[in-house]
Amino acid sequence: MDFEFIRENGSGQGKGTPVPEEIRGWNWGAFFLNWIWGIGNNTFIALLMFVPLVGMVMPFVLGAKGNTWAWQNRTWKSVEHFKSTQKKWAITGLLLIVVVFPALSFFITGILKYSDAYTLSLEALQNDPQVIELIGEPVSPGLFVTGNIHTGGGTGRAVLSYTIDGPKGEATTHVFAVKEIEGWQLKQLVVYSEEQQKRIDLITQDKPEGELLDSGSTLF
Repeated sequence: MDFEFIRENGSGQGKGTPVPEEIRGWNWGAFFLNWIWGIGNNTFIALLMFVPLVGMVMPFVLGAKGNTWAWQNRTWKSVEHFKSTQKKWAITGLLLIVVVFPALSFFITGILKYSDAYTLSLEALQNDPQVIELIGEPVSPGLFVTGNIHTGGGTGRAVLSYTIDGPKGEATTHVFAVKEIEGWQLKQLVVYSEEQQKRIDLITQDKPEGELLDSGSTLF
């Protein structure tokens, strides 16, 4: 291996190595990809992302110090080589944030929206006089659904949350449903309007302790 370029540019020599002025600045790859970028650039301090509280500030630390640490911790053929590689990290991170993560979110939401628990709850909301009085008609669901669905052995349970809106305003829905031999059944269906500070318990039955919230609990 030819080490001549290492002696010339000083990269990969560890802490205290002079960093070329032209590579100083913000590193978007380190900011977006943090610990993944850290492993790829021999900057293992990025693994502090997994430490509670510290992980909240590490993307910003990595963004600010990323170029310096990457230059000092890894051998580079030239400044141009360094810039080209870091640009690829930045583009990859941007694609993950702008394309991959949103696509994954839409995919998960799509799965939840095709579930029987979601369909049952939305039909109940759209035909309930109290909900229509609260936000008006038609009652339309929001774009995203959060929660989880677990099934197995012919049974299952679902906990979902999504927004609904109408001519009079918006509200948040909390759903708890159970799948039994005869199919899915809604066990709790609650609507809460933050604007009007009003909660409607459409369905409250069979509340196992620890699973459902009673009328005195805070949902949102």
